[in-house]
Amino acid sequence: MNHFHYIEGHLFAEDVAVECIAEKVGTPFYCYSSATILRHYHVFADAFAKIKPLICYAVKANSNLAVLATLAQAGAGADIVTMGELKRALKAGISPKKIVFSGVGKTKEELTFALESGIYQINVESYPELCALEEVAIKIGKTAPVALRVNPDVDAKTHAKISTGRAENKFGIPLHDIDRYIQKISSSSALKWQGVAVHIGSQLTDLAPYREAFSQLATRIKTWAQKGIVLETIDLGGGLGIPYQGETPPLPTEYAQMISEVFHDFQGRFILEPGRMIVGNAGILVTKVIYVKEAAAKNFLIVDGAMNDLLRPSLYEAYHEVIPVKSSSQTFDKQVDIVGPVCETGDYFAQNRGHFPYVEPGDMVAIRSAGAYGAVMSSTYNSRPLIPEVMVHGDQFAVIRPRQTYETLLSLDLQPEWLQNK
Repeated sequence: MNHFHYIEGHLFAEDVAVECIAEKVGTPFYCYSSATILRHYHVFADAFAKIKPLICYAVKANSNLAVLATLAQAGAGADIVTMGELKRALKAGISPKKIVFSGVGKTKEELTFALESGIYQINVESYPELCALEEVAIKIGKTAPVALRVNPDVDAKTHAKISTGRAENKFGIPLHDIDRYIQKISSSSALKWQGVAVHIGSQLTDLAPYREAFSQLATRIKTWAQKGIVLETIDLGGGLGIPYQGETPPLPTEYAQMISEVFHDFQGRFILEPGRMIVGNAGILVTKVIYVKEAAAKNFLIVDGAMNDLLRPSLYEAYHEVIPVKSSSQTFDKQVDIVGPVCETGDYFAQNRGHFPYVEPGDMVAIRSAGAYGAVMSSTYNSRPLIPEVMVHGDQFAVIRPRQTYETLLSLDLQPEWLQNK
């Protein structure tokens, strides 16, 4: 469920007409529904009420400070993968005791800041990283809380570019290699083995890959327990999918039931890292039609948004539903492609859409399910300024990231001295 709906033929975000937002901020822009974000968070949290996990929102999905603050006030922690995301989470009011640090390439600078900030857990993904963490911890006189991220070699059956649990992926530690990590941690006064972590990919729509990966982990945890090794945490990552094109992802209650079945003996703390399922359907990208270009086989709707604003269709061949901001009873008699002005054939939002509602230049369309991996992946390619982000709360809305000006964009570049004197 989301809070984008039509009232008398006009698209609303909660109680605000999208056309009113466009009048204020122009197009293109992102629009997020705070009610949808909170509803999805609470549905997820309620599903796991019996096991009371630490829910660490995956900041990479949408890192706007207003989104993070909304979730912080609801009780969420944060899963971060860079120092920048850690700084964002802290600034948004998320307690460091609710933050876990994932990712394969943490630098010593980042590890130092994480330890000095007092975050809850660092998910280590390689032996060199473990050694670097120990070195940093010794240098600053801290004890590092470590979770070992395992790679179960399980195919998540999702897009190849967001699958993270196969042996050929860069993520995690093979289960057969885990013992030397345990030995390293056990022999170090600067490292504390707190738990294990696993994350096999994103946009999963089937519980079977989860169950396979989690079952492997549960078996290994029982083996450790027989040796007297008791873990405090199990971090099960995120990845639960959302419906972009008729998919039927498992309900959070079904996911919670499966976890309880697999880890029924575990008495410690679970950590979960939902991202897309919290914010994905809570956002739309609104863009205006510039031209309707008629071709022999199809029509091209050329809009003012582009691949630099929303990369997912070009990068992942991802499907997003596109709807008119003002409903129309007519449809195009040909298939349509909805494309941007960037000089790339890959600059498209939708291809070969049949029976698309009739729109004219000046009309707006909304690209749905754009709340996750939209604005966070945007760029200034073709020297296109970053577009605004707006959040709606009931009958109110606020700009939560202003449109970048050309002056600001150009000011990021510096001229060397030998060119300034010409």
